Amino acid sequence: MVSAIIGGYVVPVDGDPIDGGTVLISDDKIVEVGAERDVDVPEDAELIDAAGAWVLPGFIDAHAHLGVHEDGEGWSGNDTNEMTDPNGARFRAIDGIDPYEIGFDDALSGGVTSVVIKPGSGNPIGGQTVGVKTWGRSALDMVFAESVSVKSALGENPKRVYGDKDKTPSTRLGVAAIIREAFTKARNYAAQRDHARAEGKPFDTDLTLEALTRVLDGELYWDQHTHRADDIVTAIRLSQEFGYKLVVNHGTEGHLIADLLAEHQVPVILGPLFTSRVKVELRNRTLRSAGILARAGVKLAITTDHPVVPINFLVYQAALAVKEGLDPETALRALTVNPAAMLGLDDRIGALKPGLDADVAIWSGDPLDVMNRALRVFVRGREVYHFDEATGEGVVATRRYTERR
Repeated sequence: MVSAIIGGYVVPVDGDPIDGGTVLISDDKIVEVGAERDVDVPEDAELIDAAGAWVLPGFIDAHAHLGVHEDGEGWSGNDTNEMTDPNGARFRAIDGIDPYEIGFDDALSGGVTSVVIKPGSGNPIGGQTVGVKTWGRSALDMVFAESVSVKSALGENPKRVYGDKDKTPSTRLGVAAIIREAFTKARNYAAQRDHARAEGKPFDTDLTLEALTRVLDGELYWDQHTHRADDIVTAIRLSQEFGYKLVVNHGTEGHLIADLLAEHQVPVILGPLFTSRVKVELRNRTLRSAGILARAGVKLAITTDHPVVPINFLVYQAALAVKEGLDPETALRALTVNPAAMLGLDDRIGALKPGLDADVAIWSGDPLDVMNRALRVFVRGREVYHFDEATGEGVVATRRYTERR
């Protein structure tokens, strides 16, 4: 199936805007983006009129608990934290996702088409993350990156969880020690495994250590939950010690050490930005931090940490960050190309570019103006959301099986 979004103000993000542009889609991929006169649209293509509207890539929330911490479901829908083992590298967020929770519909209404879903921050090592589309019938068709990273946490959360149990770790010293011991064991495990394979001998697989060896090998990123500046520095030191690819998540006090983050080329998934200062780690939270980090040269993404902040408010956080000094172009990049690049997903998502997934949102105007809204949203080339102006409500394509008669 071929379709063409025509006549809109096309913002590829990874390229200059095109007034009166065309986005040509074949099945689930973008095949061409350009001015109307430069794109050869097949005669049988479905034409989608975007005149007077803005056309952008679907937004990305690079740190959310969508589907594993179900909105409005209480304890029964909360599978975010398996807080029974400080080292949960074998735990996988994909195993707890409910695609029918209302948060996925909210995501589409905010133009969010891709999410990296992560375990929580109750453990020093929480588990493996997963990249999913925000529309689909099950994990079988929503997942586009089965393992993106391993989630880890420093600071208040793990020391509180295990300190309340009178178990290690109950201090920041203990949290760092758990992580350091885990990677040391993973190094030793990898050496023993590789030796056994070379000798043709049997070897017992350890799922926890296998996941950590993938981090050491650079196959998976290390998503480090950390708020305070001193904890961020600890995260940098640990990454230097073991050589893995670090991505700071939250980074609430990152603006206090923006020069260090830039010097060590550590990207930051910043947020959530709409929360109150409910704990000590958040006492220096400010909407100005995004602009400070970006001006220092830090690669920046913005997150809602859904359901901490509703995922459809992702773009509003970016808009208020612009109000407080973030460059508008950088703000759009923080919702698209930056989160894709910092987690190795830029071969699939993040821009309107030939070869990438056809995840597209048509907006009534500049999405950084809070009065504008997503009018139509496409995931893998399929229209899955539209705003019904007659009723004033968003309409999401059904995810459920409908028997054909």
